[in-house]
Amino acid sequence: MFSEYLSILFMFFKAFVVGGLICVLAQIIINFTDLTAGKILVYFMLGGLILQSLGLYQYLVDFAGAGATVPISGFGYLLANGAMRGVQKGFFYAITGPLAAASAGVSAAVVFSFFMALIFRSHTKFN
Repeated sequence: MFSEYLSILFMFFKAFVVGGLICVLAQIIINFTDLTAGKILVYFMLGGLILQSLGLYQYLVDFAGAGATVPISGFGYLLANGAMRGVQKGFFYAITGPLAAASAGVSAAVVFSFFMALIFRSHTKFN
């Protein structure tokens, strides 16, 4: 019973460390380069996509779980994974596979953004 709790705690620890390291890497890039946040997001997403297409990101997901799938690089992993599963069915599914794999997350983001826009009043930020 106690070892079960320790294994869950260790799983949380691994996810926290890996997700934290991904965020630290992004913060270092922000601090020491002139790249915009949008470009960094795209590079991380493409990094996850490329690493998964090479078969390397899956090892990180198996080790860290949500620590590797929640950051934006996990979205690239999800797209590549959907394409790789879809290509087994045919060319058309290779194109629609990533859309099907990411549809739940994107749909949830759109729906929750809509509800937040109804609840809160948006305004531009002035410096």
